[in-house]
Amino acid sequence: MFKEYQQLRIPGPTPIAPEVQRAMERTILGHRSGEFSKIFAETIKKAKRIFQTEQDVLIVASSGTGALEMAVANVVEPGDKVLVVVTGVFGGRFAKIAKAYHAEVLTADFEFGTAADPNQIREILKQHPDIKAVFATHCETSTGVVNPIQELAHIVKETNAVFVVDSVSALVGMDLKFDEWGVDIAVTASHKALGLPPGLALIAVSQKAWRVIDENQGTRFYFDLRSYRDNAAKDTTPFTGPVSLVFGLSKSLDLIEEEGLEQGFKRHFLLRNMVRAAVTALGLELFVKNDRDASCTVTAIKGNDQLDPEKLRKVLREDYKIVAAGGQQHLKGQIFRIGHMGYTHPMDILTTISGLELALKQVGYPVELGAGVKAAQEVWANEKNLG
Repeated sequence: MFKEYQQLRIPGPTPIAPEVQRAMERTILGHRSGEFSKIFAETIKKAKRIFQTEQDVLIVASSGTGALEMAVANVVEPGDKVLVVVTGVFGGRFAKIAKAYHAEVLTADFEFGTAADPNQIREILKQHPDIKAVFATHCETSTGVVNPIQELAHIVKETNAVFVVDSVSALVGMDLKFDEWGVDIAVTASHKALGLPPGLALIAVSQKAWRVIDENQGTRFYFDLRSYRDNAAKDTTPFTGPVSLVFGLSKSLDLIEEEGLEQGFKRHFLLRNMVRAAVTALGLELFVKNDRDASCTVTAIKGNDQLDPEKLRKVLREDYKIVAAGGQQHLKGQIFRIGHMGYTHPMDILTTISGLELALKQVGYPVELGAGVKAAQEVWANEKNLG
């Protein structure tokens, strides 16, 4: 009876709102039709609001990694010196992509579970004034760390380098003031806080970045941002547009606007605090110890001698219909991760924590049933001023 029931608590794909699901089921349109062009143009206008920008925002049929490659391909030429801020797996992926485009890659490496130190970035930029671009991850999905993007943007802005931000698992769940902070390129993907299926990328580009992109002699074809810019001016895409995903994105952006961007940030902050309070109450260890550096969209929890994260995830999935994420690379088998972004209500978190308690008890971890739920409830009650 419950074969398709699940609590999807991974950091992407995320749950999809019924309104968004219905929007994607509407009759398909030709991607070159006037009707679709009108929807496409309106959707781009809406998308600018979530980036908090008046600059270009482009829509691409691509995964998040494709969007990262697109950013690199349009900025980097062979031999260019770039700096990549690495606080986890996806910062490391940015470095791998840059190397694939034959850049001279410098990395600022920070211990997994800790945020980047802006002072170290400033020093590296002073030592290497010829750095062409700085790449950083807003939310490091692999660890649940959020990096100080506003501070980093201010530092990079004082140089000739462009600042490129992977906000794939952060945008809408956490604040990103593209224009005000001085970010040059920011990318996100549909299957995170936007609450859509995978397959769509959004890319915001500043005028400073366009100057670099227009001068770039490097090779690119499908991922040529100039083609997307020129076609967006005509309310279309250079290649086949992801029609149904655009329908869904348009509705998702309507829901975000209906809630209010700031209110959405507050909701994600609440969800994070509920999870962190519950995890602590259950005697588990948070991977990101500092609240300031903890993501509002995903939380990583450590295993220990009494708790095998992979065994726990299996019990959660098979017996309680809760799908949590595991660790990546050297963190595989060391942590598990709970996603709490997009179409997620505080009641969803209470359900997740309740299932987590039962699963912990089932795998033999000493836990007091109700302790985590109570802690999460108290956070929510305090937010609602219930006294």
